[in-house]
Amino acid sequence: MTGNADGTERILGTLRSADGTGVVRMEDRLHTAVEDVWSALTDPSQLAHWYGEVNGDLRLGGEYRARLLASGWEGTGRVDACEPQQCLLVTTKMAGGSEEQVIEVSLAAEGDQTILVWEERGMPVDLLAAYGAGVQVHVEDLAAHLAGRERCDADARWNELVPAYQHLAATVG
Repeated sequence: MTGNADGTERILGTLRSADGTGVVRMEDRLHTAVEDVWSALTDPSQLAHWYGEVNGDLRLGGEYRARLLASGWEGTGRVDACEPQQCLLVTTKMAGGSEEQVIEVSLAAEGDQTILVWEERGMPVDLLAAYGAGVQVHVEDLAAHLAGRERCDADARWNELVPAYQHLAATVG
């Protein structure tokens, strides 16, 4: 479980709305080099350990299929921007759905650490709390992978995080 020294939950995210849809933004400091984080985000064999099964063309303009470990989400994606060790921008669509969402991950090296900003846009505003908890689970699973630890129990962790994200979502107008 991720927590602060005083025992309170460590919430990585903020929630807001833009253009009538929800936005979830996570920021975390990862204790590893930016090259390692980039590899974990773009190498299918590494993605399989912490994020899910991703098959297809992960180069700029490429399309892929994915099934996520934490949520079971299945769908397709397209790589819209890919600046190695800096920024990855993908557009996703749930299998059988028509609504698109955007995931943008930015990395910045700070010494031997990496500042990660993970933002997802385009989800229904009324589901922001659930998305906030889910995206934080992904970010925590990435950090665990990079530290050589196993993924968390996604369901249990999601249930721990949801009340805090419900509180944050209540302020989104």
